[in-house]
Amino acid sequence: MKKYCFFMILLFASVVSFAQSLDDINKLMILQQNKKAKEGIDKFLSDPKNATKAIGWFYKGRIYNSVSKDSGTNSADAMKLKAESFEAFKKYQQLDPKEENFKQENYASYIDLYAGYFDVGAKEFNAKNFPLSYEGFKNALVVEDYVKSKGYVVNGFKFPALDTSLILNTAIAAGQAKDEDASMLYYQKLADANIGGEQYLTVYEALLEYYIKKKDEANINAMFDKGRKIYPNEKWWDETEIDMVARTGDKKALSAKYEEMMKRQPGEFTWPYNLAVDMYNSLYTGDNKPADIDATKNKLTEIIKVAINNEGTKGIDGKMLMTRHLYNAAYDFQDSSKKIKGTKPEDVKKRAEAKNMFIKKIDECIPYAEAVINYYAALPTLKVGQKSNYKIVLDILSQFYSAKSDLKKSAEYDKKKAEVDKL
Repeated sequence: MKKYCFFMILLFASVVSFAQSLDDINKLMILQQNKKAKEGIDKFLSDPKNATKAIGWFYKGRIYNSVSKDSGTNSADAMKLKAESFEAFKKYQQLDPKEENFKQENYASYIDLYAGYFDVGAKEFNAKNFPLSYEGFKNALVVEDYVKSKGYVVNGFKFPALDTSLILNTAIAAGQAKDEDASMLYYQKLADANIGGEQYLTVYEALLEYYIKKKDEANINAMFDKGRKIYPNEKWWDETEIDMVARTGDKKALSAKYEEMMKRQPGEFTWPYNLAVDMYNSLYTGDNKPADIDATKNKLTEIIKVAINNEGTKGIDGKMLMTRHLYNAAYDFQDSSKKIKGTKPEDVKKRAEAKNMFIKKIDECIPYAEAVINYYAALPTLKVGQKSNYKIVLDILSQFYSAKSDLKKSAEYDKKKAEVDKL
């Protein structure tokens, strides 16, 4: 929010004088001899007879705030002086319910106190003294909330119902000061108000990450719901939901979550592709193979088809994954045929069936492999990873046509493979 400057009234018509000492203190204030004025008001209020006089506390609030702004006062001391100033003002109001002195200055002292706290917060934030910056912004909010609670309007100005900028500054400063719990309290104020806008997206992201770390299920769900409602096009919510499940290490739960996402967003490429990658790795890498390998292979083929359909012409990742999958599936059948050594009719039949499936999988794979080749061949330049994939698929096609006894076609792909490094 904008800060407003107000000229302070240093001499009040309603104050005749309780004693010569207050007249002297007032003169010191007019001359801006703030430290001497502070010594005077401290001495004045140390007398029990004077401690019950409201005007003394009003003077103290004004003087302490003025000393806090002196050029020789560092920010830490300024904060202490402002805190005493604030308490002195409230003490004055307790002793003078009519608040005559505040009314004459239109409560401008509170706005000046607020502005001073804000300035400390901004100054120390820029100096990277984040703990002190946080204290400055936090106390600016305290004064602001007090003014709002009283309903004061100062020269036509009033604080907004929710000072989003100051609350955000306070939250950020607290976070930078490594006080995460405090930071989240201020972020939560903004979230509770359903504040939207690009600059406030981090509010909901920070809160969600915080509640995930705390394992606070109720607030996790609430923040997912709120975040998706306010930022419906932000993919981060879905990615975070997936990541939460992935961190558990529960593969079945992760697969179920991917399938849930596929139903929720049927045109999205990421979910079927990521699910397919996980399934591919479970089938062809590592030792923990799925219980029903054949069923898993068939399901993987269908999942990759969904990914390819959703990817469209934007990329080649789905077709590349399908090429790898069907290549491995084909050679699994070839390996199976080699393991059948018997000469009995049933052995001969099984061996022939395995060889037939090998060729069938080759034929199923070739269109995907050729699509990958065509994609890379059309690119003006190839990155290192693209060259590697290009050569892999060319080698796969060479093997396939060799297995199909088409040696001429096989040699053509070998030649193309040799030429890739020259690109």
